[in-house]
Amino acid sequence: MAATEDRKTASGWGLIALAACALPGVMPAVVTAVLPATAQAEEAPEQGVVALKYSSYEDRQPGLKRLSVKSPSAYLMAPIGREWSVEGSVTHDDVSGASPRYYTDVTGASRMHDDRKAGDLRLTRYFERSTLSVGASHSDEHDYVSNALSLAGTVASEDHNTTWNWGVGAAHDRINPVNDLVDNETRRTTEWLLGVTQALTPQDIVQANLTLTRGRGYFSDPYKLFDARPRQRNATIALVRWNHWWSDLGVASKLSYRFYDDSFGIRSHTLELAADKRLSDTLVLTPSLRYYTQRAASFYYDPVSDPNVYPAPYGTPTDSSTDQRMSAFGALGLGLKLAWQFEPDWTLDVKGEQYEQRSSLRLGGHGSPGVDPLTATQWQLGLARRF
Repeated sequence: MAATEDRKTASGWGLIALAACALPGVMPAVVTAVLPATAQAEEAPEQGVVALKYSSYEDRQPGLKRLSVKSPSAYLMAPIGREWSVEGSVTHDDVSGASPRYYTDVTGASRMHDDRKAGDLRLTRYFERSTLSVGASHSDEHDYVSNALSLAGTVASEDHNTTWNWGVGAAHDRINPVNDLVDNETRRTTEWLLGVTQALTPQDIVQANLTLTRGRGYFSDPYKLFDARPRQRNATIALVRWNHWWSDLGVASKLSYRFYDDSFGIRSHTLELAADKRLSDTLVLTPSLRYYTQRAASFYYDPVSDPNVYPAPYGTPTDSSTDQRMSAFGALGLGLKLAWQFEPDWTLDVKGEQYEQRSSLRLGGHGSPGVDPLTATQWQLGLARRF
């Protein structure tokens, strides 16, 4: 549980995306991604893809190394005739280290070593102007098991310039922490998505999605002191994307904005900009910049100065948490990716990203004062072949 929760953000679950997209990030960047964006006909793919990826993640607080994650993964997509396709992925996370400490002056933190095994499968049927997909996913740790199902589809206009997309997903999680604080706790989450993709011009394509989630069950972190969260969490997520092809520069820019609001009181904004630049017939360079800001959960509290109370909250609140992911903070992420199509059917890509989280980076004012900065570095290496 601790390992899983420390790798989740406070901004939603993404059940439909997980079940339907087969591990976002596993699919390699294809060199043709820099071509002008156009709407696609709803057809089964003519070629299959097999991809391998290895990711390394490590975060730190001042003077202390924290979490380290090593993640090999594999992805396969194969057409079945002209009307069907199947795709799936498997991944293994080797997690070690310590979760972030509560406050600047607290040096202790729970340590862990965990192995997470996960997989998902999706089957898609292609019609003349629509698709229908059914997916399932499973994730297993020594103290946390999750199962999810999804149903998703698309409907395109007659000229294929407009595509409506929809989806529904459901997940059931079972929590059994090793400290026996709770036994056989559960959490159920459902998610609904509705969106539209529109080709505005031969150089412009936009997408807008609205996602609603409803969660019931155990949301607390059993490995943190004084952590008692509400047993329900509802969220609204809005996402807007705009891709533009700059023909004079040979650059495809990708701009996105994401708004998140939930019943915990967390409200966040994410702005991301990336650009695909063709360096040659076989090389594409993609720099990216991401900014994230959020306000604190209504039950989050910073350290109190009274030594008779610290580190517990004042009084006896029903809900409380010292988890820094529930605090108010801002974050910056800077990434760089290089994709090399060294053979017509082979692509190699490497990506690095640096992430910095600070309370002072929060938009519109300072965030929670009692939380240490957090710095993270991630590397990814991928290899893919079409067949």
